[in-house]
Formats: sequence, structure tokens, C-alpha cells
Amino acid sequence: MATLQKVALVLTIVGALNWGLVGLFDFNLVAALFGDENVVTRIIYVLVGIAGIINVGLLFEDLDD
Repeated sequence: MATLQKVALVLTIVGALNWGLVGLFDFNLVAALFGDENVVTRIIYVLVGIAGIINVGLLFEDLDD
């Protein structure tokens, strides 16, 4: 499960950086790399969303182990 959470964390960071670029510069990096209305782009957005849901589990995990 730790590997899944690490992958999810990386995807969440990618999503956060993308939203930061959108907010600051009106530049969508994912759309620029893979196309605006592309199946790959939509899959990346879905994966980032699922990663965010997975990372909710980090809120309830004891990090002192």
C-alpha cells in the first residue's frame, strides 16, 4: 500500500503544479503536452483525481511509525 500512496502522491503533486500554472499563467501543462481534448489528457485528469482520493487516507494515518 505504501507504493500506491507514493504513486498517488506524485500524481497529486503533478496535478497541483498544473493547477498552479493554470492559476498563475493561464497555462495548462497537461493539455499542452497531450492535447486539449484528448483521451490521454482525460485519463491523466482522472488519475490525478483518484490519486487525490487515495491521499485522503494520509490524513488518518499515524506518521509516527
